[in-house]
Amino acid sequence: MSAPTLSAEAATSATAAPAGPVAAARTEAPAAAVSPVADAYARLGEVFPGLGVTELGAGEAPPRGAGWAAAARLAEGGPDLDAFLAWDEAQVIRDHGTRARPDVVAGFGLHRYAWPACLLITVPWFLLRRVPRLTVDDVTFQREAGRMAVRVTTFACLPDDPAAALPGARVVPDEEALRAEVRAAVAGHLEPLLGGFGPRMRRRGRALWGMATDEVVEGLWYVAQLFGEERRALRELELLLPGSAQPYAGSAAFRELTGPDGESLPTRDRVSCCLFYTLRPADTCVTCPRTCDTDRIAKLTATAVS
Repeated sequence: MSAPTLSAEAATSATAAPAGPVAAARTEAPAAAVSPVADAYARLGEVFPGLGVTELGAGEAPPRGAGWAAAARLAEGGPDLDAFLAWDEAQVIRDHGTRARPDVVAGFGLHRYAWPACLLITVPWFLLRRVPRLTVDDVTFQREAGRMAVRVTTFACLPDDPAAALPGARVVPDEEALRAEVRAAVAGHLEPLLGGFGPRMRRRGRALWGMATDEVVEGLWYVAQLFGEERRALRELELLLPGSAQPYAGSAAFRELTGPDGESLPTRDRVSCCLFYTLRPADTCVTCPRTCDTDRIAKLTATAVS
């Protein structure tokens, strides 16, 4: 599944540009705080304006109302999740003229939260080698505006990082230990949400963690292209998710195709299915295992031309 535009349908290519602009919300974001990962969030906003991250200061309350959804409330699986998914259901009816199955709606809703939420952890790691720990209590999401409000209190870093002496720093010995911090931070944040969304999606265990694996890989892969560092991201993600890291299911699993002019076209096979084909059977995602390599090459080269 592609980069979500938050207020629009999922596109069909994991490496395609977002399908449309993010709608502006009439809400005031809280004043920005400064943390050891602030530069990474600023850089993310520069290359991907569809997502803006605001950090909350000590004692500052997270935003409420005007479409803001607290991650902790979504994880509860109650009325807040009902309201969150009602948006996805209405979007499918509006854009496709049909109703999606409830489990498909829930899958779309989880993707639209998990894709940007994983970036809150993976982008600081990729750009700064700093890994924030964010619980569900630390993140609030405004989907239509493409905004996330976060509270960063602790982070992991390497011994030679100048931030190692800062409050909240947890120093780890080497790159593999830092990768373990990324895996643990993402899993710690997503696990409660998988518990909330999972029953709606009719998925359990490996299927849910397969989706989490895909969100980690395809989110960073997408923004790394915007940073101009796709090749480094492919290498880093292969090391981050080699296929044996629990509770994740599957690996980054990148492979190379050859385009009509001999160009290299990176691709991968998703671990999970986003079920977009249930709305448009002839229009599968470019990383879907249902999509043959000939069709992948056509989609990827068409994206490059456009």
